Amino acid sequence: MSKRKLAILGSTGSIGTQTLEVVEQYPDHFSITVLSAGRNADLLIQQALKFRPAAVVVCEKTAFEKVSDTLQGKGIDVLFGEDALVETVKRDDIDIVLTAVVGAVGLKPTVAAIESGKDIALANKETLVVAGELITGLVEKHQVKLLPVDSEHSAIFQCLAGEEANPIEKIILTASGGPFRGKSIEDLKSVTKAQALKHPNWTMGAKITIDSASLMNKGLEVIEAKWLFGLEYDQIDVIIHPQSIIHSLVQFEDGSLKAQLGLPDMKLPIQYALTYPQRFENNFKRFSFLDYPNLTFEQPDMEVFRNLKLAFQALEAGGNAACVLNGANEVVVDAFLNDQVGFLQMSEIIEETLCQVKSQKTLSLEDYLQFDLESRTVARSLIERI
Repeated sequence: MSKRKLAILGSTGSIGTQTLEVVEQYPDHFSITVLSAGRNADLLIQQALKFRPAAVVVCEKTAFEKVSDTLQGKGIDVLFGEDALVETVKRDDIDIVLTAVVGAVGLKPTVAAIESGKDIALANKETLVVAGELITGLVEKHQVKLLPVDSEHSAIFQCLAGEEANPIEKIILTASGGPFRGKSIEDLKSVTKAQALKHPNWTMGAKITIDSASLMNKGLEVIEAKWLFGLEYDQIDVIIHPQSIIHSLVQFEDGSLKAQLGLPDMKLPIQYALTYPQRFENNFKRFSFLDYPNLTFEQPDMEVFRNLKLAFQALEAGGNAACVLNGANEVVVDAFLNDQVGFLQMSEIIEETLCQVKSQKTLSLEDYLQFDLESRTVARSLIERI
C-alpha cells in the first residue's frame, strides 16, 4: 500500500482525534495534508505542530486569528472559512478526505472533494441524509470510493466484502438504545440535558450524543444506509442491542445472516476505511465472549422515540424530506442543549417542520442548501413560540 495523503475535516472532534491516533500508528502509510476545525484553536494548533500539514482551515473567526498568529512562520498555510475549506479539499496532494464535521456543513466540501477525484471516508452522516441521491450520483460519475466510518455502516460494508454477486434481502442496524432505553413517554417529559449526555457505551460529541438519546442518530443512519448500499425503505431494520458488540448485520436471499462484532471502539472502523481493502495489524483491545456472556436484543419503541419513526417516514417520502428532517433536528438539538426546548418537544418541532416545508422530489445542490436553510428557519420560528 503506497503512502496515502489525508485531509481530515473536523480534526478536533471525537472522530478527528481518533483518526489522528490511528494515523500516528502507521507513519509509513499515511501523511496529513489538511486539517480543519471550527473553534477549538488550542487543539488544532497542537495537531498542526505535531503532524505538520500543508494547510489548516479554521471556520470560526476568533479561533482563526489565534491559529494564524501561533502558526506564523511554521510553513503551514492557515486559511479561514467555508469557502476556503471547499477549495482546499481540491488540492492535488490529497488522496482521501475524511469528513468528521458535524451536520449539513459537511455537504459542500464533500461535493467538492468528490468532484476533484478524492476518495471519501465518511463520518459525516448528514451529508448522505441531506443529499444522498446527489452524492451517490457524483461518486458514480467520478469513480471514487465512498467508505463508511460509522461503526454500523462499516459493519455492513465489511459483511458485504466478497458478496457482490449476492443480493441483500435486508440489513439490520443495531442501536444501544441510549441512556433512556426502556423509558416511557411520561419518563421522558422530565429528562435533563445532563442525563441525555450520558451515553452508556460510546464517547461522542454533544450533538451526536443527544441524537443517540432520542434515537434520531439511528434514524439518520437508516437514511444513510439506504444510499450507501442501494436499499429500499423496507430492506432496513433496526434492533436495540444494549451491549453494542454486534455492530450490524446483513441478511441475504437465502436467509443467512452475517454480522460484524467487536468492542465499542471507533478506531477500528476508522482504520478499516483508511486502509481498505487491507487490514493492518494493531494493538487495539480484543473482544472476548467470556466478557460478554449475554448479548440481548429488543424491538425499538417508535411511539416513545418518535424521531426514529419520523426518519423512516422521511426515507419513504423521498425527495427533500430527509433534508428537512435533518435541518430541523440540528436546530432542535442545539435548542435542547441551550435549555430552550424539552426532550420530547424536539420530535414535535421536527414533525411540524416536515409538515410546513413544501415537498420536492427533484433537487440540485442549490435546492438542497435552500431547503436546509428553510427547514432551520421554520424550526427556529416554532421554538420561539414555545
